[in-house]
Amino acid sequence: MVNPLMYVFRPKVTEEFKFSDTELDALGSEMKAKINKVFGHSLAIRELDSGSDNSTELEISNLGAPHYDVERFGISFVASPRHADVLLVTGAVTLNMAEAVLKTYEAMPSPKFVIAVGDDACNGGIYKGSYAVLGGVDKILPVDIKIPGNPPSPKEILRGIFALVKNKENKK
Repeated sequence: MVNPLMYVFRPKVTEEFKFSDTELDALGSEMKAKINKVFGHSLAIRELDSGSDNSTELEISNLGAPHYDVERFGISFVASPRHADVLLVTGAVTLNMAEAVLKTYEAMPSPKFVIAVGDDACNGGIYKGSYAVLGGVDKILPVDIKIPGNPPSPKEILRGIFALVKNKENKK
């Protein structure tokens, strides 16, 4: 007969698991210092889907998950463009979304920055040349940083955001 207490007091498999991503931690701590220096507060990002296939949105949502937890680096996602420093655009700009993209950009306070995330947002991607698509975000908005990939990984997205912060620091 099996003693049930044996399962309670034996070593657990998860106790041996130690996870640390040194590259992410180093990037994050450097990013936090630069965000405080450049923006003087946390970096508020408004994510806007202008006609994507949602693969990039999945990677962006991973940024808020416990593994990446970008809020510890001073990055927060906001619901209103009126509170945003950065507009993070995913997907090729469709004809139906062009006006919404422009209105979102116009609602942001100055200075405002735009990051195109994913191949579709950078140049139209697989939808390039379609009758229903204008193309990449740069067709209607001034884009500061392009992060290519289909979809880019969360680390690549973080590197792109960090590139924007470093770029703005160098211009000050």
